[in-house]
Amino acid sequence: MLLSLVLHTYSMRYVLPAAVMMGTAPTYVLAWGAWRLLSALLPARFYREVDDRLYTIYQSMVLFFFENYTGVQVIIYGDLPKNKENVIYLSNHQCTVDWIIADMLAIRQNALGHVRYVLKDGLKWLPLYGWYFSQHGGVYVKRSAKFNEKEMREKLRAQVKAETPMYLVIFPEGTRYNPEIPKVIADSQSFAEKEGLAILKHVLTPRVKATHVAIDTMKDYLDAVYDVTVAYEGTVDHKGQRKLAPSMTEFLCKECPRVHIFIDRIELKDIPEEQLYMRRWLHERFEIKDKLLIEFYDAKDSKRRNKFPGKSVHSKLSLKKTLPSLLFLGGLTASMLLTESGRKLYVKTWIYGTLIGCLWVSIKP
Repeated sequence: MLLSLVLHTYSMRYVLPAAVMMGTAPTYVLAWGAWRLLSALLPARFYREVDDRLYTIYQSMVLFFFENYTGVQVIIYGDLPKNKENVIYLSNHQCTVDWIIADMLAIRQNALGHVRYVLKDGLKWLPLYGWYFSQHGGVYVKRSAKFNEKEMREKLRAQVKAETPMYLVIFPEGTRYNPEIPKVIADSQSFAEKEGLAILKHVLTPRVKATHVAIDTMKDYLDAVYDVTVAYEGTVDHKGQRKLAPSMTEFLCKECPRVHIFIDRIELKDIPEEQLYMRRWLHERFEIKDKLLIEFYDAKDSKRRNKFPGKSVHSKLSLKKTLPSLLFLGGLTASMLLTESGRKLYVKTWIYGTLIGCLWVSIKP
């Protein structure tokens, strides 16, 4: 009985982080909405600057839980520039924590507020978040034949024209690599074979459309492309078979001791412009990712497993980067919930904010 209680308590360690991250969302949306109205008569750059600062506050609070609370070790390989840049961030995709990994790198460059995502279209219906991500410069795209290139180009051109700082996150695989759904992996490998491309083991065959549109539209604005490969330690079973990467809940329950991140900074001049050639280039980049992951998971020498080749740095995020945001947003939300009028406003924000957001994204991309 006591053991069961201890195990249950252990598994519930994600409840506090989830409650705080979700619970502060209405407070954040209210603060952002107030600034949106106040800045209506000001030059647009003032709105963007404060919006990026607000986003930094919320996301650094999120990182408090994913880094400081979990105590995960973040191991970085390659050359991550210290200064912020306008970049496209390309990564392999295996779980929802991958979104957080982009934030982990961005905050180390003081560029957290500049993170914007290319997201699959269905995510725009997320309560509060779906609408806000779009407002913050995120781009929703549909897959394959339904992909709207013109719509994506127009949104990115508007961002470039406004000189919006850009840390655009793209997952070219289009969906997650999930070893528990072998059909998706098999279909991806069959497609590669049919197209005369190398068959990949630990990543899916990348799709080039979103990457090509993003690079082609912003090529004169970008400083570089970050090619990022992520591996979560502890995702191999006793037989050496790859397991599902940790979900956000599992990650917050401290079930991932270390996350390994390999960064390759690529100059724009080294990337072909035509889509046909860029497709080949992108696949070659994923071949490199695959080799890194084969080394990480399958190296015959056990001493070479669970790490990428080359020098690495254990990068620990200071509490100064995250704790103030947690105290600020948490205190603001708590003070709102202490009064009856505050509680009513809080509930109405969840309800009407979600409805307005869904209406907005349904009529405007």
